[in-house]
Amino acid sequence: MTGFVKNAWYVAGWSREIDAELRRVTLLNEHVVMFRKSDGSVVALEDRCPHRLLPLSKGKRIGDTVQCGYHGLTFDCSGQCVRVPGQTNLPASAYVQAYPIVEKHDIVWIWMGDPAKADPETVFDMPEFSDPNWAAHQGDALHLKSNYLNVAENLVDPAHVSFVHPTTLGSSASENVPVHVRTEGEAIVAWRWIRDAKPVGFFKAFGGFAGNVDRWHYYYLYTPCTAVIDFGSIDTEKHCAEEDRDQGVRIFALHFMTPVTETHTIDRWMHLRNTAQDDPEAADRMDAMFRKAFAEDQEILEAVQQEELRPAKRRPIRIAIDKGPLVYRKRINDLLELERTEDLASDPSPAFVYHD
Repeated sequence: MTGFVKNAWYVAGWSREIDAELRRVTLLNEHVVMFRKSDGSVVALEDRCPHRLLPLSKGKRIGDTVQCGYHGLTFDCSGQCVRVPGQTNLPASAYVQAYPIVEKHDIVWIWMGDPAKADPETVFDMPEFSDPNWAAHQGDALHLKSNYLNVAENLVDPAHVSFVHPTTLGSSASENVPVHVRTEGEAIVAWRWIRDAKPVGFFKAFGGFAGNVDRWHYYYLYTPCTAVIDFGSIDTEKHCAEEDRDQGVRIFALHFMTPVTETHTIDRWMHLRNTAQDDPEAADRMDAMFRKAFAEDQEILEAVQQEELRPAKRRPIRIAIDKGPLVYRKRINDLLELERTEDLASDPSPAFVYHD
């Protein structure tokens, strides 16, 4: 099973999930202890004391330091040991890894790779986050018993909507509409329009459409683990062009996937909307519909994961709609290979030389 890209920003949690208490978070098979300092900023440290390996999350806060609960070794926010009870010298190896953190739009991002490569300017952003014409609302943290690659591929796949979400996000009208795929900067984009069709369940509830609509799905997948689904509807008679989607009822569903282990992914989802700005209950009603749709995805993805763990008799076939997922897998494999070769190049250990 493919590994994890380390040199990338991942969502460690919604801002509301992290407080002053020591909290263990698992990302990319690594345990991290997180907490908020007295100034409100977030700290992330390796959750394992280098002495007897007790998780630091089982210790306690002393000001803005963390004291191990076994023998009292104390670490500051940079990961350096600042106290060893019973001795004055501090061993050079008495440290834990500290991970770069960026908090933006009430989302906490963490960098699990080489700290020197962690550029805060590369944290995912969208102009709609800061646009007063758009409302932002955070949803849930959905735990999926599935590898992150399967979850991500599902989020660059408009074709599944007709069959997995027939009462919420799709309908039979889109079953035979082809999917187009392109790359757009760092994003893989899969999209299609369904013209002159009845509005689907989501837009029956929020669009107020009396007749047929033109509706669209644009799936943007950013390597390794961020997806944006731009979907919406507009009256068919308006003959909406691709660049005029803001004239319709338009929603961005954002998915921030955090690989926990090879078979466990957290999908934190939220939405941005240009509709129902003054309706205080709109966000909750949308959440209810999203939860129903994402539960349908969860059932599919967890069943696929179970089959992947069984012995394979033959390779899965590929069909036309798989172009987006195939490009994504190649990008992940390229990044993993890049990190592997960089690690080999920086390895200070001498090469093995055979002598007769």
